[in-house]
Order: sequence, then C-alpha cells, then structure tokens
Amino acid sequence: MNIAAATNEPLAEISNYLIYSAMAVYVLAFVAHIAEWVLGSRSKVARTAAALTSAAGQDAAAQDAAGQAAPAVTVRKGGSTSVLERPKVVTRSSAGRRGDLPDGPGAAGGDEKGDLYGRMAISLTVLAFALHAGGVLTRALSVGRAPWANMYEFSTAFSMVIVGAYLGFLLAKKNIRWIGLPLVTTVLLDLGLATTWLYTESDQLVPALHSYWLWIHVSLAIVCGALFYLGFVTSVLYLFRDRYETKLLGGGRPGAFATSVLERLPSSSSLDKFAYRVNAAVFPFWTFTIVAGAIWAGDAWGRYWGWDPKEVWSFITWVAYASYLHARATAGWKGRKAAYLALFAFACFLFNYYGVNVFFNGKHSYAGI
Repeated sequence: MNIAAATNEPLAEISNYLIYSAMAVYVLAFVAHIAEWVLGSRSKVARTAAALTSAAGQDAAAQDAAGQAAPAVTVRKGGSTSVLERPKVVTRSSAGRRGDLPDGPGAAGGDEKGDLYGRMAISLTVLAFALHAGGVLTRALSVGRAPWANMYEFSTAFSMVIVGAYLGFLLAKKNIRWIGLPLVTTVLLDLGLATTWLYTESDQLVPALHSYWLWIHVSLAIVCGALFYLGFVTSVLYLFRDRYETKLLGGGRPGAFATSVLERLPSSSSLDKFAYRVNAAVFPFWTFTIVAGAIWAGDAWGRYWGWDPKEVWSFITWVAYASYLHARATAGWKGRKAAYLALFAFACFLFNYYGVNVFFNGKHSYAGI
C-alpha cells in the first residue's frame, strides 16, 4: 500500500491551537454550569420542594402519634335522607418502597438566572465543540488519514464525539442538561491527559494500518465508547439519586448538599431507563465493532483472532455488557445491581482503550500512547 504524503506541519500546529482553544472555552462552559447549579440551589422550586418534604414528614409524624386518624366522612343531604359519601383515602408509598416519584426540575431548579447560565453553558459547549472538531479535522488533514491512529488522537476524537452525542440529544429535545457538568468536567480531564501525557507528533502509519477498516473499526469504537460514557454517567447519578430517594421514603433526612443537588435530577426510575436504553441501543454496534476488527486483523495479519490483549479486553467488555442486558431481560435485574454491572462494563471499556496500551505489549502496541 502507498504511504501517505509527508506531515503538514502548519496544519498540525493549527490543530494543536484549536484543541487548546477548545479547552479554554470548555473551562468557561464548566464555570457557567457551576453557576447554573449554585443559583438553582436557591431557587423557588428547591425551597418549595424542601418545604413540602418537611411538611409531609411532620404530617406523617402527627398521624402516627394520633394513631392514624380515620379519614373524614362527608354527609350529603338530599330530600329526607342523608347519604354517607365514600371517604377519599390518599395512599403513600410505605417506608423503603419505591413509588412513582416525579422527575426533578433540572440543574437550574426553575431559577431564571440559573437557567440563563445553563443556556450560556450550552452555547459555550457548542462553540468549544466546533473548535474541538476543527482541531480533530486539521489533525487528519495534516497527515492525510483518519485522526485516531494513536492514543492522543483517539482521546481527542473520543471526547469530541462524547460532546457531539450530548448536543445531539439536546437537539432532539431530550432534557438531559443535568449531565452537562459531569460531561464537560470529563472532557477537560480527557483533553488535559491527551495534551500532556499522551501527546504524539502527527506522523505516518505503519503499513498494517493503511486500510479503510481504520475508518470503520476505530470510528465505531469511538462512537460506541462515547454513548457508553453517557450510560455510565447516568448510572452513577442513578446510584446517588436512588440512595437519596430510599432515605426519604424511609423517613430519613438527607444532608443539605445532597438535597440541593439530587432533588433536581430526574427520578431514579427515569435515570435507570435512560441508561438501559442507551446501553441496549449501542450494544449491537459494539458487536459489529469487534467483528470489523477481526476482519481487519485477517487482512493485516492473516488471522482473525489471536487473543491479543486488546482483542481479549474487547471481548471482556462485550461479555460485560451482554451480561448487563441479559440480567435485565431474564433475571429482572433493575436498579442498583444493574447499575453496578453497567459501571463494571464501562470500566472494562476504559481499561481496554487506555490500560491495555500502557500495561501490555501486543499487536496493537505500534499505535503508541
């Protein structure tokens, strides 16, 4: 196969400049998201929710002390007879039992200034994404190939697709702005790691990588990983929200910080469903990613599967997500058990794409870190 043309150094410099510019704008988006959450903690919605929670607890305590007073009976008179209407009984979830709790009001908590900062954060994230995408594109143009042939390029492309997926959900009118703060934080950490520890000068590829499968296999892996990341963050937030709800239903009083933050998230049921739907939708594409990698290995090395460390951990990741989906579909695992499985599966994915390159040598080692 023909080796691509020499590296275009000016374009490589522009790529670096755009990535650093994107990081600066992501920092501004991070600050705006912080302002959204801080102002939202003092919002009218938050204060009202706290007051209702307190009043409900006092009312329940008063009823317990009075021996559960009987519901009032209304007497309706008509003509010469009096009719006793059926009393209206309001049932509540018992302690420790999950009810149909409503979703929270979101990161801004209904506060106008909080919402303004939230919209500013989204606008800044869009601008940072444009700069980020420009950096990835110019990196590709500087070497005339796919911009994900080493760990630096994979990391920058991976975080770009994460942001793109998030903005895509927002564009589709999905109310997931609550994920913005952890997402921007993660992207900043990823880009910081990429530009300091993982940075590699743009260079040409070894002959084994000169294949159209580089575009298919690795791009699919990046997209799958980005969506798995959204499922991972949602599962983490689910665990916190579920513990918060359990404490409330058990009559406990969560701390002020937990109440301020967690009451604004969607209900644990909504978070659980969102994480499951994302992971279930991505799993078939992850399966095809592994198949595409095997086909590429057959073309490049003359064998489809050789138990290389990267191949092994790709398979382990597949088994972990398959176990998660199987447990939910057959064993009825929902909630915390399923969330722990999802976290383990994503940890396998991260180790596959970062840990394997650092700690193991194999066929994929030529990609470097």
